[in-house]
This record gives sequence, C-alpha cells and structure tokens, in this order.
Amino acid sequence: MLHAWGDSLEEAFEQCAIAMFGYMTDLERVDMLQVHEIEAEGHDLQSLLFHFLDELLFMFCAEPFIVARKVKIKEFDRENYRIKAIAVGEEFSIGKHSQGAEVKAITYSAMQILDKPEVDRPEVFVIVDI
Repeated sequence: MLHAWGDSLEEAFEQCAIAMFGYMTDLERVDMLQVHEIEAEGHDLQSLLFHFLDELLFMFCAEPFIVARKVKIKEFDRENYRIKAIAVGEEFSIGKHSQGAEVKAITYSAMQILDKPEVDRPEVFVIVDI
C-alpha cells in the first residue's frame, strides 16, 4: 500500500507518486537527468489519482523505462479533475539501479483520499498490484 501526505492535496499526490517509484528502486541512486511531462484526467479525485499514477507507471513500463526521483504538479484543476505535472529522473538501468518490487498496476481497491477541514493534513492511500 502506498500512503502519502503533504501540506496540500497536490503534495500528497506528488509524494504518492514518489512512493510508487520507491517501491521499484532505490531513489537515492536515481539522477535527475531527464524531465518528462505527464497529463492525467478523471471524473473525480479518485479517478484522477488513479490515472495520474497510471501515467507515471506507464512511463516506467514502456521504453525507455523512466524512473522518477521527483514529481512536481504544475497544474491541479479540482473542478475539471485534470493534472499537468513533470517527472524528473533517468532511464532505469539494471547495472545502476536496484530492482525492488515490480508494480504491475494501480488499483481502486480501498483507495482513500482524505482532504477535509477536520483532517490535519491531506493523505492518500493506494493499493498497488505487485
């Protein structure tokens, strides 16, 4: 399960993405050499989080197999459920990067997004298929 939080919901989404990449490799060994733009949209916050993580996972699973050390959301449209972000990292290389758990898919199972005034900080919980 990925569990992330932040000072804002945007930051919680960013941290969740970084946690996903952290499952797959040691991020300390990832150099920030390449910048990739990501766009995602949904019909509610859960589907937006799902599609955001799924786009990032696709970036890792398709050539040239990019692993991100930093993810920064540039636009977060809560009304239309759209995100524009950048992912900064490099190509995954078995000689350089350790192999962690392979994330096969993002799931909606038990997904939670906590972002209400009574919550201390925005938090997200996502179960991934490994």
